[in-house]
Amino acid sequence: MATPRMTQTFKLLPELFGDGGMADVFSAERTVSAWLRVEAALARAQADSGVLTESEAEAIAGACVLTNIDLDRLWREAVNVGYPILPLVRMIAAALPEGPNGRVHYGATTQDIMDSGLSLQMGEALDRLLVLVGEFGDALARLVEEHAGTVIAARTHAQQAVPTTFGAKIAVLLAEVTRQRERLRAAARTVRIVSLFGAGGTSAALGEKAGAVREGMARRLGLRTTDVPWHVARDGVVEFGVACAGVTATAARFAREVVDLSRTEVAEVREADGHHRGASSTMPQKANPIGCEAIIGMSGTAGALSSALFRAMEAGHERAAGEWQVEWYVVPQLAELGAGGLATAAQVAGGLRVFPQAMRDNLDAEGGLIMAEAYMMRLAPALGRERAHDLVYEAAHRARAERRPLAETLRELATPGDSAALEEIPIAPDSYLGDVEAICTAALAAWRREGVDDE
Repeated sequence: MATPRMTQTFKLLPELFGDGGMADVFSAERTVSAWLRVEAALARAQADSGVLTESEAEAIAGACVLTNIDLDRLWREAVNVGYPILPLVRMIAAALPEGPNGRVHYGATTQDIMDSGLSLQMGEALDRLLVLVGEFGDALARLVEEHAGTVIAARTHAQQAVPTTFGAKIAVLLAEVTRQRERLRAAARTVRIVSLFGAGGTSAALGEKAGAVREGMARRLGLRTTDVPWHVARDGVVEFGVACAGVTATAARFAREVVDLSRTEVAEVREADGHHRGASSTMPQKANPIGCEAIIGMSGTAGALSSALFRAMEAGHERAAGEWQVEWYVVPQLAELGAGGLATAAQVAGGLRVFPQAMRDNLDAEGGLIMAEAYMMRLAPALGRERAHDLVYEAAHRARAERRPLAETLRELATPGDSAALEEIPIAPDSYLGDVEAICTAALAAWRREGVDDE
């Protein structure tokens, strides 16, 4: 049998870019403390229902403190049992006098305690993620406001498409973050649920008082109650994991934008400056987008890990035979990655350097080809859409081949009958921005409106 290690494996990514608040939520001490809270709430709820006396319940609750638990011994004995609750209960009982020491954990099963504790931890984790997603969204909102009118090339298939604004580009991300915040809230409602159903999920050990005890236990823990066991119904845990992976992926989409726009040949944005920030050990000129790289790494890991939770949903009969253990490893990691990704994204967004002149210069990178659709739509009323498309297509092909301005080649190819339609060419990028102002306004309004719940 393996001997548990008391020192944790060093994890470089969260060590450098993690979130201390989330690490605390899933620390060994907080995990055991959650189990102790559940045992204490169980005892007090049983006193309310007459299963225990008030004095027994208060004695048990008073003994459910971390100072009564030898963590090294707990993990050693848990290896032998397979689960940590039996040795935990024995340590609580050892701190009690005769009488109450035989009433600890009365009518409960190991998974009741661990699942209820997990519900507490997942709820705390989602509260932390909501704070972090708020910071990220607020930083994006400031970028939307500041750059609503900063013209930039929209890019499709990695190539320049039509003009847009940097604010409108970020507004799309802000709307996504707004939706992710609502998913976190929904997950928080889902996961805060008590478990107290006994060995086979029937609550037989507590008999007719089971429902009342469960309700009292839930009330004391700030969880919802339910009359249906969920020992093997893990969809709520999956919802938590998917929410964590989802916010990390949204942070990574932002990070990918920053990486692409900070390429040397583009140079439209950069991460915050600083002495040796993103420096290379051999190339003195480098300032790598290190925050974004970390976010992308966390997202790739979170996405892969979250898929393991769907295996946990395969648990059969009334108790898992290995599937549950998947959660023990994956759930804390997903929470840690989600928090690290959001915290780092908020820092990158808050310190992002934006270069409007580079954006403006890049609009002219191909001699005005970015305005091809604008020219086509200007010509279409007079020439018809298809003829206008073909004319601009041929002009664009010539302009690119000869490295000349599109407006110039377009005039060369136009027939005398087209001249009236060409009078207002060239068209300035600023005049072909569509609904960018409305996009920015709507994204900002939704973010602020949906943020009221967090106040």
